Amino acid sequence: MNLPDFEQQEKLFIRRTLVAFSLVLIGFVVLTITLWHLQIDDYHYYQTRSNQNDIKMIPLAPTRGIIYDRNGIPLVKNIKMFDLTVMPYKIHNMKALISALTPVIYLTPEDIKTFWHTLKRSSHYREVVLKSELSSVEMARFAVNQFKFDGVNIESYYQREYPYGAALVHVLGYVSRINDTDYRRLKKAGELENYLADHNIGKQGIEGYYESLLHGKTGYQEVEVDNHGRIVRVLKEVPPVAGKNIYLTLDLPLQLYVESQLKGQRAAVLIENPSDASVLAMVSCPGYDPNPFVKGISFKAYRQLLTNKDLPLINRVTQGLYPPASTVKPYMAMSALLDKVISPQTIFFGGPTWTLPGTNRRYRDWKKSGHGLLDVTKAIEESADTFFYQVAFEMGIDRIHSMLSQFGYGRLSGIDLHEEYPGLLPSRAWKMRAHHQSWYQGDTISVGIGQGYWTATPIQMVKALVTLLNNGRVMTPHLLYAAKLGKKTSYYKSPTRVGQIASASSPYWALIRKAMFGMANAPNGTGYKYFHSAPYGIAAKSGTAQVFSLKQNQVYNAKTIPLRLRDHILYTAFAPYKHPTIAMALILENGGDDGVVAGPVVRHILDYIFLPDSSSETQMQMADRAEALHHGHT
Repeated sequence: MNLPDFEQQEKLFIRRTLVAFSLVLIGFVVLTITLWHLQIDDYHYYQTRSNQNDIKMIPLAPTRGIIYDRNGIPLVKNIKMFDLTVMPYKIHNMKALISALTPVIYLTPEDIKTFWHTLKRSSHYREVVLKSELSSVEMARFAVNQFKFDGVNIESYYQREYPYGAALVHVLGYVSRINDTDYRRLKKAGELENYLADHNIGKQGIEGYYESLLHGKTGYQEVEVDNHGRIVRVLKEVPPVAGKNIYLTLDLPLQLYVESQLKGQRAAVLIENPSDASVLAMVSCPGYDPNPFVKGISFKAYRQLLTNKDLPLINRVTQGLYPPASTVKPYMAMSALLDKVISPQTIFFGGPTWTLPGTNRRYRDWKKSGHGLLDVTKAIEESADTFFYQVAFEMGIDRIHSMLSQFGYGRLSGIDLHEEYPGLLPSRAWKMRAHHQSWYQGDTISVGIGQGYWTATPIQMVKALVTLLNNGRVMTPHLLYAAKLGKKTSYYKSPTRVGQIASASSPYWALIRKAMFGMANAPNGTGYKYFHSAPYGIAAKSGTAQVFSLKQNQVYNAKTIPLRLRDHILYTAFAPYKHPTIAMALILENGGDDGVVAGPVVRHILDYIFLPDSSSETQMQMADRAEALHHGHT
């Protein structure tokens, strides 16, 4: 090799060495920068990620509080349920496992199909439910054979059950799966963390309204896990705090008795204690079974409820909107007396019709022969329409709206249920807003007897009645009696500020109550035949609400009218007359069916309450039924 070739080879070697060194140097620089970035700049980020991989927080669901009636009878149950779960990473042959388990726990094709679907979407290191709600026989069979099935376990949880079904659904509501709407609401309220271990949440009724009391506080386990997510050891445990037990003002035997009186009807009954506006019974018929909602009701079943013409999903007591009809006449009379439109001595002539001054428009009375001369007491006793046409005409819609709204019409009652409608107490402003029309005098006349645009709920009717019984003191109806956690009990406290209509010492309050007593006990009273024989003393006011308007010369005949177009029959009543402990309202849509008549139903309910000796057999039957339902019997 000559010298030039050697020098050329040397130069080539040096260049290659420099290139290799440069590449190595660049690699070290990149490595150094990366290490700096990972260990210095992003230290806290990766340290946090590392801790999260090592330590996991497992939420623990609290036990939901029980709901009781005023007598301490549980109205709901927390049933302990058991699921069979599989830890996939421990199973070498899943098909063989399922084949072996099928005769032990009676796996159905649907169970297996659901399991495979869930397994594909789940982590290999998380338990997957193979069969839900194991029976006692299935649990016993698996317990005997459990040693054969590594990675298969039984997990327990509590599920809400409603033993009284439709009889209490509109009061209690139900719990159901947390949906997207619930998730967003909980997140917005900052309560999502308290539901990490729960599947269900209170949706309606007491379950929904008092969710914060019933739910409790979620606990947690702080556990160390390996890189596969398997628990190595428990580092810390904070047990969940159970939800509070709730006691309602409801009387279960009375609730069941009232419900038995309304079987097969579209009807509503509300019974309150007027001394504190506590609800003793709230019945809306028909109802529906809430238990399918807990597990997840099928679309087909839910659609059947939605399309049912009898509207079982609504609570007719708080959401049923009806013309209050003649049940408002006592409050119309009271308002006219307080506004000095009339006095107790005012006399009007009650003919078969009443003519609007300045027009030829005639308004009929329910009594074809008329009533003759009427003072306010006789007008209420005989429910004379013509008297209240005149009263409404002289008061005008502005004063009517002002006074009757104080009795609670056109407003939410304030009861502790979310499911409530305010109804409609019409006014000039409302008509202009809704119909873009001025208010006419003729509109006022129908309002005077609770018809026309006026709609109200049974709970509003009872609230007005309770106000009358308390000499104008406005009270808020309520279902909560007490909430209890351990030995600590919190009792319901009525609002510190309640409304007051006029003066409690006004003699007119007693006058109107006496007129309602006359309606039920005076020979000329419209309710005499149903109520006068009650030894405890009943005062009442009936009403007939039109479903459609009669033409000028049309005569109403229930026998020739389709059932759905017949008048609604309403009753409000209180007893005993001298010292009332019961205030109630009843409505039978379209007058009832199958021989059910409103007046006798009211009398039966009041006799059940005040004459226990004469109805002891019935009370025993109701008590037995309550006990049987509680223990799951029929």
